[in-house]
Amino acid sequence: MEKNIRELNLSDDFLFAKVMTDSEICCRVLEKILKVPIRKVEAPTTQRTIDLLFEGKGVRLDVYVNDDEGTVYNIEMQCSRKRNLPKRTRYYAGSIDLDLITAGEDYINLKKAYVILICTFDPFRDGRHIYTFENRCRENLSLSLGDESIKIFLNTRGTLDDVDEEMKELLAYVEDTTDRFAAQAKSPLIRQIHQKVNEVKQNPKMEVEYMTLMQRDRENIKLGREEGVKMALDIIRLHLDGKEAQEIANLLGLEADYVNQILEDYANLPR
Repeated sequence: MEKNIRELNLSDDFLFAKVMTDSEICCRVLEKILKVPIRKVEAPTTQRTIDLLFEGKGVRLDVYVNDDEGTVYNIEMQCSRKRNLPKRTRYYAGSIDLDLITAGEDYINLKKAYVILICTFDPFRDGRHIYTFENRCRENLSLSLGDESIKIFLNTRGTLDDVDEEMKELLAYVEDTTDRFAAQAKSPLIRQIHQKVNEVKQNPKMEVEYMTLMQRDRENIKLGREEGVKMALDIIRLHLDGKEAQEIANLLGLEADYVNQILEDYANLPR
């Protein structure tokens, strides 16, 4: 069942992106996550698409901001557990780098970049509220590669006492973005965010935009299902013609794992 705009939590892409267009809120949230002062951020660009011309596809970044030193931050909500989440952050980081530097430029021009995913589940099942990754030497963990590419996963359902109470409260608010929660929250940051949340939810233009996006998503899902069924039938047809999975994948431009999954599902169908 679809929610109306007044029922959204901050974990919803639409509400999160709209709230983070407030540069001051965006700055305060980043400061809280990174534990470093940030003088200012440029106005965030929400739902930005970086075009990757060599593959003809792009990556959508929920919030893409720069601070006054040129550091790049990509912040995204992640509400569904996916096995490829770490590689997704790698893809995002690479896409950001391609966007930052043009052909022939010196690599020194690449800025420090953070990919931050706020997850409504524990991505590594270690109970932590925050997981920070950067490249280090396996033989000497005190030796950092220094490529200035950092990936951070926040977990709204952490159980360890690894962050302060304000961070715990902020992460809980992501999934309980209600007047009740905001009223009893001790954090001034939550009250500031909730004021912006209410501005978005009570703005008729935002409601129209949200409903328009929901209609577009419904149409895309329907189209995706239709295309998925057609693709599955093509895979099965080629399989029945005697083609092997890898050959089918090559013919249709698909991943072999996807083809194997379709064929496995087909083999398990009742006869």
